[in-house]
Amino acid sequence: MYRGIGGSAGYGVGKAVVISDVKPEYVVRTITDTDAEIKRYEDAVAVFTEKTRRMADAMKERVGEHNAEILEGHILLLNDPGMEEIIKGTISGGTCAESALESACDMFSSMFMMADDELTKQRATDVADIKLRMLKILTGVPDTNVADVPAGTILVARDLTPSMTAGIIKENVEGIITEVGGKTSHSAILARALEIPAVLSIDGIVDKVTDGMNIAVDGNNGICIIDPTVEEIAEYVGKKREWLVQKETLKVFMGKETVTADGKAVSLYGNIGKPEDAEQVKSCDGEGIGLFRTEFLFMGASQLPSEDQQFEAYRKAAEIMEGKEVIIRTLDVGGDKDIPYLGLAKEDNPFLGFRAVRYCLANEASYRVQLRALLRASAYGHIKIMVPLVTCVDEIRAVKAMVEVIKKEFDAAGIPYDKDIQVGVMIETPAAALIADLLAKEADFFSIGTNDLTQYTMAVDRGNAKVAYLYSAYNPAVLRSMKYIIESANKAGIMVGMCGEAAADPLLIPLLISFGLNEFSVSATSVLATRAVINKWTKEEADLLAEKALSLATEKEVMELLKSSVR
Repeated sequence: MYRGIGGSAGYGVGKAVVISDVKPEYVVRTITDTDAEIKRYEDAVAVFTEKTRRMADAMKERVGEHNAEILEGHILLLNDPGMEEIIKGTISGGTCAESALESACDMFSSMFMMADDELTKQRATDVADIKLRMLKILTGVPDTNVADVPAGTILVARDLTPSMTAGIIKENVEGIITEVGGKTSHSAILARALEIPAVLSIDGIVDKVTDGMNIAVDGNNGICIIDPTVEEIAEYVGKKREWLVQKETLKVFMGKETVTADGKAVSLYGNIGKPEDAEQVKSCDGEGIGLFRTEFLFMGASQLPSEDQQFEAYRKAAEIMEGKEVIIRTLDVGGDKDIPYLGLAKEDNPFLGFRAVRYCLANEASYRVQLRALLRASAYGHIKIMVPLVTCVDEIRAVKAMVEVIKKEFDAAGIPYDKDIQVGVMIETPAAALIADLLAKEADFFSIGTNDLTQYTMAVDRGNAKVAYLYSAYNPAVLRSMKYIIESANKAGIMVGMCGEAAADPLLIPLLISFGLNEFSVSATSVLATRAVINKWTKEEADLLAEKALSLATEKEVMELLKSSVR
């Protein structure tokens, strides 16, 4: 048995097909006719664009327009003026197209990998996919075609890229296993759209599997079994049958209000990384947007996005949601993200450094651009502004003061905006948690970022395998912190939501109900499952479970209690 990350839920049993996708070799050479080399590069881009458009069109037919946008995003990224300028400039200096492309892609990939949120980090995979496919076009090497695999296949690869995933014929693939990737990787997103079980990040799995081996996949728990016994195969076939029945039952929650078993209503929102993602939240019956990460506008750009560019993005999300709440987080960037045009210095400890609201308040001119764009967009929907990494009252006061100045400027200029726009804080540090009662007097709402709150509370680098056992929202310190934050917000009469992974955790949901959480913000595909769990618990039952959980001393004891209480 091997354990990884459950990237797409479900169960599957089949025979392995190992996808080997090695980067094509080429000779690095000096170019004298640089105009001809640029033309060769441009021709390759044209071929890439045409192929990708065809793949995207096929994806639209199979899994909808939203998921096809992942591939369309590859076209936009390759044709980004910043990337194009770098590549063509390098070729003009006498470098061959292959080397210029690889150098630029590696730079962008490294930049994305240094991000602290998974959605941005996963864009590195998209860049790697673009690089590999472009190198194949430039060198004449054929593309990998997963459309030819037979029925009953378990695909095994180091990384199943979006372009490979786009070629999958759903009926032929029982499961996917990779060595890299996470829940927010585009390959995982597409696997979920295709409803194919996927287990990601199993180190060295490609070397452990050969074509034709029997494999059982559990995408719910991130488990795969190589050469399962007859009994294990029968078990997984049964699990698949039960899973499909459960999925059908979730459909009854489409269009229903999100309420507890005793009728207490809460809000169930979706998390997004770009405005187009709001379409999926709507199609999955999300009631609003609980977290719109704005970093996508800044990462990979060659210069600071203009006020108009930002305004259009924020307006688009607001209009898609048709008056439902859209909570937009201001720029969460810092020393851990290498964005050349921001001139950020390298730091020894970037997660405790010059980032998020600290960077924004120190760069007031660029922050004003974003705040102006947000206020302008608020005239087109129900937008709320959320400030990340707040650790003291001074920071939220400073942001609110900037917003008030911009409001006066807009009033004088006759620019429309929502005069009642709310400014809230993301509670994701122990400092913010400890002064939640004070912040609640200043902020219009709270949103708990459990990923960072857990990391900072437990003093754990979640990328460090040696201390990963401490990174758990079930830890009593984290649970008590959540409880105090929520109680402080409720006492002050402000909305309190949660946009971290814990909001969709069926084990934690009853505790969050008991604590008094008003809004759950989850991935679009988790909306119905989260609604179903919320609907199983009364407040009284949740209170009894929470009382027991908070009396326990260890993370293990809490987890065992919650697992024994699953409904």
